Amino acid sequence: MDEEQVIAAVDLGSNSFHMVVARIDPATRTLRVIDRLRETVRLGTGLEQGQKRLSPAARQRALASLERFGDRLRRLCAQQVRAVGTNTLRRARDAADFMQEAEQALGHPIEVVSGYEEARLIYLGVAHSLGFDARPRVVVDIGGGSTELILGRGPRAERMESIHLGCVSLTGRCFADGRVTERQFQQALLLARLELGPVETGFRAPAWLEAVGASGTVRAAADACASRDWSPPGWITAEALGRLRRLAVEAGDAETLGDWLGLSGDRRQVFPAGLAALCAVFEALGIERMEVADGALREGVMHDLAGRLGMLQHSEDARANTVMALRRRYSVEAGQADRVAATAAALLHQVAPAWGLSERFYHDILDWAAQLHEIGLDISHAQYHKHGAYILRNADMAGFSRQEQQLLALLVRVHRRKLARGQLKSLPQRWLDTGRRLAVVLRLAVLLHRGRADGSASEPRLEPLDDGLRLWFPPGGLADNPLLRADLAQEQRYLERAGMVLALAEPVW
Repeated sequence: MDEEQVIAAVDLGSNSFHMVVARIDPATRTLRVIDRLRETVRLGTGLEQGQKRLSPAARQRALASLERFGDRLRRLCAQQVRAVGTNTLRRARDAADFMQEAEQALGHPIEVVSGYEEARLIYLGVAHSLGFDARPRVVVDIGGGSTELILGRGPRAERMESIHLGCVSLTGRCFADGRVTERQFQQALLLARLELGPVETGFRAPAWLEAVGASGTVRAAADACASRDWSPPGWITAEALGRLRRLAVEAGDAETLGDWLGLSGDRRQVFPAGLAALCAVFEALGIERMEVADGALREGVMHDLAGRLGMLQHSEDARANTVMALRRRYSVEAGQADRVAATAAALLHQVAPAWGLSERFYHDILDWAAQLHEIGLDISHAQYHKHGAYILRNADMAGFSRQEQQLLALLVRVHRRKLARGQLKSLPQRWLDTGRRLAVVLRLAVLLHRGRADGSASEPRLEPLDDGLRLWFPPGGLADNPLLRADLAQEQRYLERAGMVLALAEPVW
């Protein structure tokens, strides 16, 4: 098998870890799954004890699972694998420490995605698995630590919410002793409705014509209903769900219910809570029938990765679309953004091999930062680089992981004035040198276009140094431009304070 045509997606969920490996058919430019792995890890159990730290046992289970996944992915390069962490890693206080060990075990970088991005990826996976047409649909995914609600048409999600409601978290609050009583179920239902309350109005019918469910909880409930002929295979009705709820209370505990339903051992403990969450969703959104999808987050991650690589028909990178949408929303001056982006790309091309920045991602992130470096001007000219960084750190940005948003915000934050070392230290360890070098390239591109007119920049030749750059200008490039000379002199002082060198081929003064 041609390994270059293989991609993989890894989903580090709060309850289970999943991996999907697929081959891209070069003739049809479609995906064919060739391997799947699923392991119950219960990563979120430590958080539910109120510590917001991963328990040693959960960490050990997680790292052992990732080592097994990593063994399968050893022959794939970084661009062919995308691994994402969800609710538990968003909330854990010690997530950064765990991530270093986890990346070493897997052998690939791991991204933590926001709830908004998780919802978008879930919808993408479900849409591809069912071949959605243009009718409006609501997609529901009940995970271990969160529940995602998405409204969309065809392959595109239009409204997304992620709420703190999952089968692992709800188990700890209502079914920790393993018993299932009517009182416990009512308590779980009430807690779930409280979480759904702030968002349910926008997701109720008639905002959609069909309801679709994803995740292990939904599939297990559908299988249980179908095995008793309460609903057709692959579907859940409100009536069937009510009968399943009564059966759970009749069983009296999770183990007995698991025996009656034939649930796997790792599903039994969390199923009563997942069932309560599903009942709450049916009630809150007014659902009468729900179709069950095979695709979910990992399939969405896989299709999104293939789209980034341009491997599929109608491929697109959601991040590029997000950047252009932000440009329009915040009235960024397109001409200046394009000028700075073009110059930044040309400068990076000169130094990328020596600095180890040849990967496509580094060129993309620099381009996006250039496109958005003036986004803060829509708020205020004073300190606009700080306003822009705040927007990019906190906005819902489809396609971006939290780490990618952090890097993008950092580049915008330090594209002018002081190159703050403290800001750079906030980046993941693997991006510290990268962030500093990309920031220098962006700063030079902005500086060269201070005139804000086409043809105003005198583009230098760059010589990369270990701790900075040497700039070579064409004859007369500096002598005939005193403002550029003054700007470069100031930039030398800024970079010197940040421990970097900006050397010129001729004296500034």
